[in-house]
Amino acid sequence: MTVDAVVFDLDGVIVDSEPVWEEVRRAYVADHGGTWQDDTQRRLMGMSTGEWARYLSGELGVRRTAEQVAAEVVEEMARRYAARVPLIDGADQVVRRLAARWPLGLASSSPTRLIAAALAATGLTDAFRATLSTEQTERGKPAPDVYLTVARQLGVEPARCVAVEDSSNGVRSAAAAGMTLVVVPHGSYPLDPDAQGLATAVLGSIDELTPEVVAQLG
Repeated sequence: MTVDAVVFDLDGVIVDSEPVWEEVRRAYVADHGGTWQDDTQRRLMGMSTGEWARYLSGELGVRRTAEQVAAEVVEEMARRYAARVPLIDGADQVVRRLAARWPLGLASSSPTRLIAAALAATGLTDAFRATLSTEQTERGKPAPDVYLTVARQLGVEPARCVAVEDSSNGVRSAAAAGMTLVVVPHGSYPLDPDAQGLATAVLGSIDELTPEVVAQLG
């Protein structure tokens, strides 16, 4: 297999935003009469905006409509991003090095508004030829929709793409799309065993993702 493109996740791979998402959504649930569950964060990772908004409003008992939940949580995330986007050390350089060799895509569960803010703040907007939020697909991760659509936008067969992920649902999504998986697990959110087993390579940090490593996956 020849590698024809590389598709990145955003949260947890390029920006260390999962802890920010957890903090914001935990506080929101507590402030609006809901109850955070032990498995909530794991379940939320990879959901599209509509999916997690319905989950908070329905299953967690937040006393707001799903539409209100989505608007208010995203507004708070945008406020946080305006103050500081938590770029993972070296991630921007990794993206640039790979962009010099392959077309890049971005397949993210973040809302389009936050993807644009994160890429602008990190100077990476022009590094990606295709950028897609699960807001724009029928299903969020672990369904393969977002990865399949990005591959189509890049004009590349999914089987000739390398996906870079950190979360269990993200790994499941890219694997279901037929992509080769490089996983950089987040220290605070370890992979489920089944997701770990789907990875072709597991790296300790994003700066280990060199063009040589990607080429060897082909």
